[in-house]
Amino acid sequence: MLPAAIFVGVFIYYPMLAGSQMAFRHWNLSNLTDTSWIGLQNFATIFADPSFGVILGNSVLWVVASIVPQLVIGFALALWLRRRFRFRGLYQALIFFPWAISGFLIGILFRWMFNGEFGVVNDLLMKTGLIDQGIPWLAQPDTAMFAVIIANIWYGVTFFAIMILAALQSVPDELFEAAALDGAGKVRTLFQITIPYISTTLALTVLLRVIWIFNFPDIIWAMTGGGPANQTHIITTWMITFTQKGDYGVASALGLIVVGLLLVFSAFYLMALRGKKEASS
Repeated sequence: MLPAAIFVGVFIYYPMLAGSQMAFRHWNLSNLTDTSWIGLQNFATIFADPSFGVILGNSVLWVVASIVPQLVIGFALALWLRRRFRFRGLYQALIFFPWAISGFLIGILFRWMFNGEFGVVNDLLMKTGLIDQGIPWLAQPDTAMFAVIIANIWYGVTFFAIMILAALQSVPDELFEAAALDGAGKVRTLFQITIPYISTTLALTVLLRVIWIFNFPDIIWAMTGGGPANQTHIITTWMITFTQKGDYGVASALGLIVVGLLLVFSAFYLMALRGKKEASS
C-alpha cells in the first residue's frame, strides 16, 4: 500500500495543507514579497463583509431547493426504470446522459435557454400565453436564483436516479410478492418495504449530494457569475471572485469555512441517522 499512500499524500494531503496555511497569511498575487502571518485577519475580513450573510443564505437555499426536487424526481424515475418494458435500456441511457456533461457546459446551455431576449423558456411561455413579454430571468434578483436552481435540479436528478435504481435492484422480488399476497397496496409497499430497505443508500446519497451541491459553483458561475448584485453568489462562487482578484488568503479562508460547515453538518447528520436507527431497533 506504500506507493498508493505516497501518491495520496503528495497529490492530495500536501496541497490541502499548503493551501490551508494561506488562509492565515497575507497572500495576494499583487504583492508576493509580503506573505506574512496575519492570523485570523482573513476570516475577520469575510465575516465583516456585508455580503457574507446574503451569500451564506444563498448557499443554504441553493442546497435545500436543489436537493429536495432532485430526490423526489430521481426516486420516481428509479421506480419507473425498475419496471420491465421495451427500450428500457434506451430510456436509462437518455436519463443518465446529463451526468456525463460538465456542469459548466450545462450552465452555458441554460444561460441561453433563460436568455431574456431570445431564450427558449420565454418563447414557450409566450406561445402558451402565460406571459406577454420576455422575462430577463438572469438579470433580475428575484428570478435569477430560481433559474440557476432549475438548472441544477435538471442536472442532479440523474445522480439520484442512478443510485436509487442500483439500490432498488437489490430488493428481493419475494418481498413485493409477499406484500401483494397480504393485500398491501402500492403506497403501503413503498413506505413499508421499499424505502426502509434502501434507507441506508438514500441517507448516504443525500449526504453526498449536500456536500457536492454546496461545493458546486459550475452552473451558477456559467449562468450568472454570482450576479445580479450577489443574489446568486454562494460561498464557492464568492471564493472564485477572490481568486480572480489574486487574494488567495481570503479565498483559502473561505475554503476552510466551507470545510468546517460541511464537517459540522456531516457529523450532526450521521449522529441523527444513528440515533434514528437505534430508536427503530
